[in-house]
Amino acid sequence: MLYALALAGGTIAYVPFIAILLPMQVAGLAGEEAGITWLAYLTFAGAVTASLAGIGAGWLSDRMKTRRPLVLAGLAASSLTLVTFVWAETFITLLGLLVLWQIGLNLMLAPLMAWAGDCVPDHQKGQLGGWMALAPVAGALATTLITLPGMASPAERLWWVAGMAAVLVAPGVLLAMPRPVPELHSPAPLQTNGLATLAASFRSPALARMWAARLLMQLAQAALFAFLYFWLRSLDEGFAEDSIAQVYSAVLIASLPITLAAGRWSDHTAQPLAPLPVLAVIASAGLAVMALASSPLWAIAGYAVFALAAAVFLALHSAQTLRVLPDPTRRAEHLGWFNLTNTAPALIMPWLTLAVEPAFGFAGLFAILGASALAAAGLLAGISRHAAPEMP
Repeated sequence: MLYALALAGGTIAYVPFIAILLPMQVAGLAGEEAGITWLAYLTFAGAVTASLAGIGAGWLSDRMKTRRPLVLAGLAASSLTLVTFVWAETFITLLGLLVLWQIGLNLMLAPLMAWAGDCVPDHQKGQLGGWMALAPVAGALATTLITLPGMASPAERLWWVAGMAAVLVAPGVLLAMPRPVPELHSPAPLQTNGLATLAASFRSPALARMWAARLLMQLAQAALFAFLYFWLRSLDEGFAEDSIAQVYSAVLIASLPITLAAGRWSDHTAQPLAPLPVLAVIASAGLAVMALASSPLWAIAGYAVFALAAAVFLALHSAQTLRVLPDPTRRAEHLGWFNLTNTAPALIMPWLTLAVEPAFGFAGLFAILGASALAAAGLLAGISRHAAPEMP
């Protein structure tokens, strides 16, 4: 439970800022039309930084053979950088602060994610995935809280985010005493360098499919994460930021019991991947509704279906990924490479959005994303009945 709370704190450290606070600040500085372009460039730069910082922080954590000091250092660095955004008034200032913030954030998140792989046995990975669903719920609740009318000024919102993250991360890092699980730390048979080991492991079709399927699902997640605010405002200019946050929170709260139930079921039936293709199909259906939506009511209905299925999918997929990484001695480094599925979509989506949205609107964009989610379901369907992907 302490780990679940720490992971929730790590999510609070970035979700409210990326989903609402940064788009609001960009819109205030550049206007909503130019703000889309600003946000696209900022998202691209942030994703590049997060990709490199995640791999680097993971490598450092593995070499140091410790997780806790780096998590605390990253928490401090990201929090201090976050609260300085209130003084950013130009694109260049926003860009520089975003790069520094992403480095600190990934210094915290990379070892924190790998810590679960160090401590949770494979037969409990489904339950781990269920509790991982608490993280996006916490991020959504934090977003709702700080955007309540009269709750906080723009500067105070940043302090609230930093404070909530620290309150949840610190107890788990300082107080948790997990019992060792020897089978999670035995050296892998492939002993070259970290990247070569990971590349060799992709000879396993199952692992390659898991990577590609997550990438496809994250394409849709990344687009909505960055541009949901602008899309809903295009349907209804009166759609306020606190309403967006409340919808986001309600969907993710509903995902928690579903993810817990699906995770427990997958553990008990020894079919850890079985729920994933079903969830990907449901997410695709939600995106189809969004593509056809012409009113806020249908837009919210489609988004709710997509977000619910995607939240459950990503939590369960994250937990099962930990069981297939090839070398326990390089777990955090390999997780950094695998987690390019989280950051690479942010490199793709700004340019895809800028290319598609002006010509075809958000409906065309959502149609493309729905197809990608359906492709993810197809990739996973062939391996969903296996207890675990076969490793080389």
